[in-house]
Amino acid sequence: MRRILPYMALALAVAQLLLMLGSWLYSAAFPSSGVHSLLSGEGLRWFLGRYAAMLASPLLVWILLLSMAVGTLRSSRLLRLTGSGRRRPGYREVRALWLSLAFLVVYVGAVLLLTVTPHAVLLSAVGTLWPSPFSASLVPVIAFGLMVFASLYGVIAGTFPTLASVYESLLQGIRLAAPLLLFYVLLTQFYYSVLFVLP
Repeated sequence: MRRILPYMALALAVAQLLLMLGSWLYSAAFPSSGVHSLLSGEGLRWFLGRYAAMLASPLLVWILLLSMAVGTLRSSRLLRLTGSGRRRPGYREVRALWLSLAFLVVYVGAVLLLTVTPHAVLLSAVGTLWPSPFSASLVPVIAFGLMVFASLYGVIAGTFPTLASVYESLLQGIRLAAPLLLFYVLLTQFYYSVLFVLP
C-alpha cells in the first residue's frame, strides 16, 4: 500500500493541473458554456484568495485530534492488553487500567451531565442534541477523553516515564496521520476547484 500512495498523490496533483488547463481551454472554446477558468484572473484570485479557507474545515481539526488520540493509545501500550498473543498484565498495568477506567467513567458522566439533564449547557436553544454545541464538539470531546485516558494509563503503567514521552506520543499520532493530511489537502483543493469550474 505504501508504494501505491505516492502514485495516488501524484495522480491527484496531475488531476488538479488537468482541471486547471481543461477549464481554461473549455472556457476559451465555449465562452457561453458558463464554465469558469481556473487560469483566468477571476479563477486565480478565487483559488489563491480562498485557499486557506478551503482547507480550514472541521474535518482537518478532527483528523489532527483523532490522530493524536490514536498516537497516545498506541504509545501507551494500552492496546496490547486486548491484542492477540498478549501476556498477562502485571500489577502496575492492572492498577493503571483501573484508574484510567475510573477517569473515563467520571469523564463520560460529566459529559452526560452537560447534555442529558434538563436545560443542559451543551444542548441547542430548543433543547435538542442535534444540531447543538454538543454535536459540533463530539469528535474533540471523544479525542480529548481518549488522549487523557491513554496518557493517564501510560504514566501510571510506566510507559510514559516523563512529560516528554507523553508529548512524543501526541507527535507520533500526527506522524501517523501525515499521509492522510496530504491527501486531505489534495482532495479538498480538487473538490472545491471542480465546484468553482462547473456552472
